[in-house]
Amino acid sequence: MEAQFIFARDADAEDIYWIYSDAKHGYMKKIRSIEEFISFRNAVLNGSENNVPCLIISAGTCGQASGANDIMRISKKYIFEKELQDKIHLRITGCLGFCEIEPCIFIEPFGYVYPNITSDDVPGIINAALRGTALEGALYREETGHKIYHSQQEIPFFKHQHRVILEKNQSLDPIRIFNYISAGGYAALEKILMDPDPDWIIQEVLDAGLRGRGGAGFPTGEKWKMARNSEGNGIKYIICNADEGDPGAYMDRNLLEGNPHSIIEGLIIAGIAIGASQGYIYVRDEYPLAIKHASIALRQAYDLGILGNNILNSKIDFNLELIRGAGAFVCGEETALIQSIEGKMGHPKQRPPFPVDRGLRGHPTCINNVETLANIPVIINLGSKQYASVGIPGNTGTKIFSLVGKIKNTGLVEVPLGTSIRTVVYDIGGGAEGGTKIKAIQTGGPSGGCLPEELFDLSIDYKSLAEAGAIMGSGGMIVMDEKTCMVDVAKYFTNFLQEESCGKCSICREGTQRMFEILKDITEGNGMEDDIELLEELGMAMKEASLCGLGQTAPNPVLSTLKYFKDEYMAHIRDKKCPAGVCKDLIKYTISPEHCTGCLLCNQNCPEAAISGEAKEPQNIHQDKCIQCGICLDVCRHEAVVVT
Repeated sequence: MEAQFIFARDADAEDIYWIYSDAKHGYMKKIRSIEEFISFRNAVLNGSENNVPCLIISAGTCGQASGANDIMRISKKYIFEKELQDKIHLRITGCLGFCEIEPCIFIEPFGYVYPNITSDDVPGIINAALRGTALEGALYREETGHKIYHSQQEIPFFKHQHRVILEKNQSLDPIRIFNYISAGGYAALEKILMDPDPDWIIQEVLDAGLRGRGGAGFPTGEKWKMARNSEGNGIKYIICNADEGDPGAYMDRNLLEGNPHSIIEGLIIAGIAIGASQGYIYVRDEYPLAIKHASIALRQAYDLGILGNNILNSKIDFNLELIRGAGAFVCGEETALIQSIEGKMGHPKQRPPFPVDRGLRGHPTCINNVETLANIPVIINLGSKQYASVGIPGNTGTKIFSLVGKIKNTGLVEVPLGTSIRTVVYDIGGGAEGGTKIKAIQTGGPSGGCLPEELFDLSIDYKSLAEAGAIMGSGGMIVMDEKTCMVDVAKYFTNFLQEESCGKCSICREGTQRMFEILKDITEGNGMEDDIELLEELGMAMKEASLCGLGQTAPNPVLSTLKYFKDEYMAHIRDKKCPAGVCKDLIKYTISPEHCTGCLLCNQNCPEAAISGEAKEPQNIHQDKCIQCGICLDVCRHEAVVVT
């Protein structure tokens, strides 16, 4: 009897998925050859076709924190109670990127997007989908409420993006391997196994121009070539670096939560390319959902025969293990990460030798970022020429950024390299929230640089950002408005970096500490003009002498803010004032008698009882009691509270 594919119950995923079967062996999860895998993929693709609407619930970490779990429960209950299983499908996905509208529901194939929904909205949304119409009152609309969007692709947040890596998140449930396969998953691996020539694979990656998405932007193909050519005793390793420690950055977490199989597929191809039979996914323990989804994906890949010894009877061995990191920021650095996997303290090591020559347990080791590996199946499927057609020369493909801060549309953004900062901030991000004016953006995480609004026409590429005093980094973007103090920002990130410094080299350990102390003095009104020159000298010394990338880039927040916002430093030092009204020791709250109506809101909300006055009479702030908490400013409805 010919092999066939049937539905069976998966206890871990609590849902049905494809399992291979034939008359002789009964139910089998393992595919025994590449030919059988091709048949399996075709069966999944044929079985996934349907013409019923699909209810998509975004349920990454941000979605669940916003209430997606309640939406899931209500949706499942309603569908089963009304016996609608054959009339509408339900797909639980990872984060779809638009974090500002969580919890949300997307409807395929209509393209409807329902933002910030409640449990009460669910029945109406489902019934409208069954009719092929939209629940008009719940659709995504502009802030003013004048324009309602009936198509996801017309919403500015999505319209101005070019989604390649994030695109599949919407098409698959991360804990259902057949979803990944039905969305074209493992087609690249199939292509590689039919012709597992390492030289061809590496050349494709070189021709595609893919640069590492973890920060430095080193050409991925070159790194693979060096690892392939490294001499050893036959043991090599490939590692996925998912130790994402930048404040405000969650690109890697999103990919592992929403599409873990793409990382597994990229790792297998990378292993074949460099000659590694063992790989690791190193992910910080603070990412429980990413760990859960990646663990399930690994089990499914092993069960199906995609991972293990002699995968799909190809005579290729590749095993993969997930390692949990303790969350040290410095372990994002390659040599510190290796030390951590070996069970040692995560301290960077002097290079050379580089990991590609002598890495994990003394063997050649190639380390790639999560997003880098997610690009590999795309390159193999599209071909290097088509992949390289996106972006600009030397900066090909797309890049994912986490857009956070004082911006209307927070979330994950994927755009071609070479796109301007202005496009990301205004066209996709929607500009500043609350009617304020945007002042700056920091790119590249805590070690990145702060660029002023007048430089927003700058191209987002490795060279342009570096020349401006910033870095690409892993892709964090923090937007700051006019109410942000740039000296305080520099102090915050310098404090973060001094706490995360491993302390191995004195220039980083003592340099970050001294820079923080100087910045603290400035924000407290104790700064001197000589401090400016001292900060610049310290910054340049750290760049030159630090052992690893953390110390070398740690001065960036300070040096960039000094370069573009020196007037704010001088206001703190000379005038003893914080122009943004942030630094508590340099501000004073007063109440304007002309504007105060005596509503008593400030009086009643002051935690220190520092405000007195009769009802319907101007209030007064007692400076000896005021702790500069700013609550009076927040609650005042008449702009009577003044910051001086």
